[in-house]
Amino acid sequence: MRSRVRGWRRRPSPLRRRSDVVEAWTLLAVAVTLVVVAPLVGVFAAWWAHDDARATVKERRDGRRQVRAEVVGRTSNAVPMAYGGRRPSANVTVRWTDPANGPRTATAHVPAGTRPGETVDVWLDSRGRGVAPPPDDTAVWQHTVTIGVCVTVGTGALILLGHTVVRHTAMSRRMAEWEAEWAHTEPEWTGRRA
Repeated sequence: MRSRVRGWRRRPSPLRRRSDVVEAWTLLAVAVTLVVVAPLVGVFAAWWAHDDARATVKERRDGRRQVRAEVVGRTSNAVPMAYGGRRPSANVTVRWTDPANGPRTATAHVPAGTRPGETVDVWLDSRGRGVAPPPDDTAVWQHTVTIGVCVTVGTGALILLGHTVVRHTAMSRRMAEWEAEWAHTEPEWTGRRA
């Protein structure tokens, strides 16, 4: 029958080795690090990612403008495409009136199934070409949460990998200590001379 004695690595004992104490303290440090440090690193990474994503969205919005345009092409022949989790859209020819340059046409993304003659909102870049709409707040928050979770999990994996290395080193050291002790004690038990 095997019984387990709790805390034997921290109590004085002739069987306790220095590697046992190091392993016990390392386990405590790993537990605290996993519970406190890994989530904090994830939160700071998410905070940075949120600020970076907001700046990127602002930059993209500054370079684009939204106009009301009339669809003049057909969307039935166009292949629907999905952009960043948005509903499927298709590239078709649209026409709008620019206050400075008069009537203009361009190829732009419109919702799939839009018929010619319908009016839609399209996004244009600084050259007047149709582009995908800039990311919205939902995309920013999805990016933020994804980065935070990935960094937290990655930090936890790194901590556990470090703990595995320390445990392996402690086990090797423990076996070496036990081997040295046995080399000293064996002749008394077996009568063999080294």
